[in-house]
Amino acid sequence: MRAAAGYAAASLVPVLVLGLFLVQGEQRDGHVRVLGRGTAQARMLQGTVLDPVLAGREVSSISSADAAQLRVLVDSAMRRKAVHFVAVRGVDGRVLWGEGPVERRLAAVDGPLFAAARAGRPGVGLTSDPSTPSGSVIHIVAPLPTPASGGAGEVLDVGVPYEDIAASVSRDLHRYYVGLSLALLALYLVQVGLAWSTMRRLRRSAAEDEHRARHDELTGLPNRRAFRELVDHMLQTGAPGTLVLADIEHVTEVNDTLGHDAGDELLRAAASRMRAALPPTTVVSRLAGDEFGLLLPETGTEALAVLDRVRAALGAELVLEGVPLVCEASWGVVPVSAGEGELGVLLRRADIALHEASRSTAHVVAWTEQLQTLTAEALGLQAELRRAIEEDELVLHYQPQVDLTTGATVGVEALVRWQHPQRGLLPPAAFLDAVEQSGTIGPFTSWVLRRAVRDCAAWRERGVDWQVSVNVSMRNLVGPALAEEVAALLAQHGVPADRLTLEITETALPADQGLLASAVAALAQLGVEMSIDDFGTGFTTFAQLRSLPVCEIKIDRSFVSGALADSEDRAIITSVVALARGLGRRVLAEGVETPDVDEWLRDIGCDRGQGYRWSKPVPWTELLDEPARQG
Repeated sequence: MRAAAGYAAASLVPVLVLGLFLVQGEQRDGHVRVLGRGTAQARMLQGTVLDPVLAGREVSSISSADAAQLRVLVDSAMRRKAVHFVAVRGVDGRVLWGEGPVERRLAAVDGPLFAAARAGRPGVGLTSDPSTPSGSVIHIVAPLPTPASGGAGEVLDVGVPYEDIAASVSRDLHRYYVGLSLALLALYLVQVGLAWSTMRRLRRSAAEDEHRARHDELTGLPNRRAFRELVDHMLQTGAPGTLVLADIEHVTEVNDTLGHDAGDELLRAAASRMRAALPPTTVVSRLAGDEFGLLLPETGTEALAVLDRVRAALGAELVLEGVPLVCEASWGVVPVSAGEGELGVLLRRADIALHEASRSTAHVVAWTEQLQTLTAEALGLQAELRRAIEEDELVLHYQPQVDLTTGATVGVEALVRWQHPQRGLLPPAAFLDAVEQSGTIGPFTSWVLRRAVRDCAAWRERGVDWQVSVNVSMRNLVGPALAEEVAALLAQHGVPADRLTLEITETALPADQGLLASAVAALAQLGVEMSIDDFGTGFTTFAQLRSLPVCEIKIDRSFVSGALADSEDRAIITSVVALARGLGRRVLAEGVETPDVDEWLRDIGCDRGQGYRWSKPVPWTELLDEPARQG
């Protein structure tokens, strides 16, 4: 408002300057207009009084009757105050004829007015005349051409009243000033209106730009920038609260299977449900991709109760492209006071909690000092892993896979260990999570494959024809170069393709069956076998089992180890064995610990077993020490 008022005041200045300029010009023109009207009145007197009587003759040649008629006409004009005096003079200044008190009013012969008439053009000016009310008279001296010479034989010297003409011109000026004032006022109002409209449009545009800069286009929620500002404001004011980061799950799968429009709709639905489940004063932001942020005024158990309400609203069934889905999320929770006044610290702690929530089954993790320590250790471990791969600190141990009918070892599973220079031999549980998180899964898997295929070639040279099983992640499996890498390794070491089995964990199988089928097609063409590991812990469908080119199903150890004591576990194993045999798949039971379990598995038709019943994981050379294991 102040800016608009300032602009309105500033706009008034050029309008006033323009008005002053026009008024000064019109005032100058007013004087010229007065003289012009006086000249026109003198010409009219000449045309209506003198010319009809003189009829082109010089005044000295007219008759007495014509002179009397001329005097009558001039007297009439003087009575009407159309003229003060009239005189006809010779070019030498002599008065040839005159009417009125001309003696003291005539133009001087050597003056500019008479000189102009003598030169053939009228001379006009204001001269003083005390006998008039204004004290001035419009004095016109004009040549009177004669037919004989065509030049100025005589000169008309006329005094025209100033008052009436000046008053008329003054009225015209007044009307002009009124019109000019109205026009300038209209111009000013138009300028102010345009300025007001422009400023409103600019303010609206600036507000829209600011809104776009601080809000997410897809969901309409505040974006990361606005969220950081709001969190920082809470920290600065010292108000208590809880910061929550949420990661919406399955967005990538929805994008891949149903399209990005469906993925966008999933994010919009998640945003709408979270917003609807919270009070208007609670901040909900979309930070990036599938990540959202909540800033709750509640703390402790109250904040968790609010979060439970949000999770319930978010988890309602959602139908996208005709497919019913459940919208789920992982949640990282941190008290605002835990940020210790630093925005970066608070957000890092929330990220740590969110990351842990994504890995856990609880889906909600609150930040703690212990979690911070574990995360710091994990980061250090990730950095060490790169060095371990480069410096060949990893080692492979192998656990035998036994044919339950013959008792002979027919294959081995490669299980990686890390010979850490300070911490000694580390089991997979100590570092596999770090492998997945550090981005070294590609080099890590390549190292395991190279070593496993090399070892397979080595024991084949010793006359042992074991298969070797290697675990691969879905990230490896769907990568573009895995089949080429496997083919090159097998060719390099002269190992038949059917001696290599790649295991993929059931819980890692993608929902998109076509994605998995295309990923393993090239490997199947090579003759490499595929196995579903940890079967029973995931959600493999019958359609997947029927169509996927897998040769083996590995029953998870959680069902096998206590099978003899748990009838439900036995029922599950028996069903899986029957299903696999019906589909023509081989069955391997993990976690076989005792001869009794071994015997029971053999009796129900299970093909192979793996576990401490036969051996713990050891270097492959140790497996050659017992002839029975060589098959």
